[in-house]
Amino acid sequence: MFIKKKRGWEIPDAQVTDESVYLNRRHVIRGLAASGFLASGISGASPLFHSRQSWASPSEDPSAVLYPVKRNERYTVDRPLTDEEDAITYNNFYEFGSHKKISDAAQALKIRPWMVKIDGLVEKEQEIDIDTLLKKMPLEERVYRHRCVEAWSMTVPYSGFALKDLVAYAKPLSKAKYLRMETFKDDTMAPGQRQFWYPWPYVEGLTLAEATNDLSFIATGLYGKPIPKQNGAPLRLAVPWKYGFKHIKSIVRFTFTEERPVSFWEEIQSSEYGFWANVNPEVAHPRWSQATEEVLGTGKRVPTLPYNGYGEFVADLYKGMEGQETLYR
Repeated sequence: MFIKKKRGWEIPDAQVTDESVYLNRRHVIRGLAASGFLASGISGASPLFHSRQSWASPSEDPSAVLYPVKRNERYTVDRPLTDEEDAITYNNFYEFGSHKKISDAAQALKIRPWMVKIDGLVEKEQEIDIDTLLKKMPLEERVYRHRCVEAWSMTVPYSGFALKDLVAYAKPLSKAKYLRMETFKDDTMAPGQRQFWYPWPYVEGLTLAEATNDLSFIATGLYGKPIPKQNGAPLRLAVPWKYGFKHIKSIVRFTFTEERPVSFWEEIQSSEYGFWANVNPEVAHPRWSQATEEVLGTGKRVPTLPYNGYGEFVADLYKGMEGQETLYR
């Protein structure tokens, strides 16, 4: 007899919001907009209207026709999905401001044309436009938990592709040990980049072993639609066992290198924000505890899990390093 052993983070499928439910919400919003309900001033209409305005139009983002995509049922979680409105309006994106309410300001981000450079230790350096790249990648949806170093969390349905598929497409040379990622730099549309005390552009990195782990994901969509600008359109890294500052947004460059890259926050304050950034509730941030987290939209605090609950996927990557506090910064 085959007995399936449940992983610590798994729950029955019935407890995760079904794709048809949140997609139906999308149709309801469209219907309300068409009827004029959203502009009528009726109580409760304002949040829906704001949410609708936070997504790029199909003419601005032609990838809209690709979504929704099939959910990969391997990646289930022990919490309900975060409300869409909360997830798309409570964001860090320092290019557009150092506060959480940058969703309106981030609409200045121009997502077409969008070129992606692949260079460094690869067989052939190249530039490819985002829509051509999307056609080459197998898209799927994954429900992931997200844990910010600031001790808040959310659970969202990302669409996109496995980072290991991009690595395979790039064909790195044997000398490559790290993947360095870089966001755009354009202070005419991103006023935060005029703040010269930050080391723009935003840079992040992974070891190749991390980049090719099954969990590593490039998010191109959210809630069955193209990912909003404030959430990192059109390409955003999702590595759910690491703190949120590792999840670089609006990527324009993937560089394969032999040397470990110095990431954005590591360069600013390495004693607080290091290269590894693995979630560990037992290792406090120098200025606050990481033992618990506030679940976005609920006002409730819950215990934080090692590796954000994904240890069964990633703990083997760090064998022999477990006692190093820097592994979690």
